[in-house]
Amino acid sequence: MGERSLLKIGEFAHVGQVSVVTLRHYEKEGLLKPLTLDPQTGYRYYALEQLPRLHRILALKDLGFPLDHIARLLEDDLPLEQLQGMLTLKQAQTQQMITAEQERLTRIAARLHQIEQEGKLPTYDMLLKQVDAVRVASYRATVLFHGGFEQSTARILAYLHEKQIEPIGPTIIQLHSRSEQREDGLYIDMETAIPISTHLAGTEQIAIRTLSGGSMVSTIYAGVNLLMGQAYAALYCWIKDNGYQIIGPPRLLRLQHGEHIDASHYVTELQFPVARQAPN
Repeated sequence: MGERSLLKIGEFAHVGQVSVVTLRHYEKEGLLKPLTLDPQTGYRYYALEQLPRLHRILALKDLGFPLDHIARLLEDDLPLEQLQGMLTLKQAQTQQMITAEQERLTRIAARLHQIEQEGKLPTYDMLLKQVDAVRVASYRATVLFHGGFEQSTARILAYLHEKQIEPIGPTIIQLHSRSEQREDGLYIDMETAIPISTHLAGTEQIAIRTLSGGSMVSTIYAGVNLLMGQAYAALYCWIKDNGYQIIGPPRLLRLQHGEHIDASHYVTELQFPVARQAPN
C-alpha cells in the first residue's frame, strides 16, 4: 500500500490537519470520498493527491460557505460567472454581519456610558428588533389624551363583536404628531388598532388595514400611564446616542391593561420605528 502513497484515514487526517470525524463527515456529504476502501478490513485509504481538494474545502469553509454550497463550488463544470456570483453574495453577507456587529459594539458602548453617567444600571432596557406587519381594525381620531383611548377601543371591539371576530394580539396605539391643548385637556391625533386575522370590509370610521413592520426600538414600561414620559425620554436618548433616527409615529402596545386591573400594574411596550442615520 505504501508504494502507492496511500494513507489510512487517520494518517491522512494528520497530514491534512483535520479530524477523522471531519473526514467521515465530508465523505458522507459527498465532498471528499476515500480513494479506495479495503473490502476485508473496511479501512479507508486516501491519496496525497487528494490534499488540494481537502485544502480547497477548508478554504471555502473558512470563507463561511456551508457544505452544500461548497459541494457546488467544487464542481468542475461550474461556470466562472456563477462562482463569482456566489463569492460576491458571500462578500455582501459578511459585510452585513460586520455592520451588525459594529452596531452591537455601539450599543454596548452607549450602555457603558449610561452606567458611568448614572452610576447604576439603566431603569429601562432598550431592544432593537424587527416587527412583522400586522392586519388591524383601526380607528383614528383627535381625542382627549387621557380617556380617549378607552372610547376608541370600545368602538372597535363593538364592531369586532358584531362581526364575531376575536383579537389576536394586544391593542396598539399609534401617536401621530398633531396635538392641541383645549380647555378640558390635551387632544392628540391617535390611532387605536386591534390585530385581527380575518379580512373585513371596514366602515366609514373603522379601517381594516395593514400596520407596517420594520426596525423598532422598544422598551417595557410598568406602572401608571402618567409617568410614562420617563420611558419616552429614555427611548429618545437611546436613539440619539446609538446613531438612529425616528422614521414614523411611536406605538404603544397595551400588554396588561383594563378597568379591572390596578393602574400601578399596567404593562406597556413602547416602540419607535427607526433607521440608521446617514453618515455626515
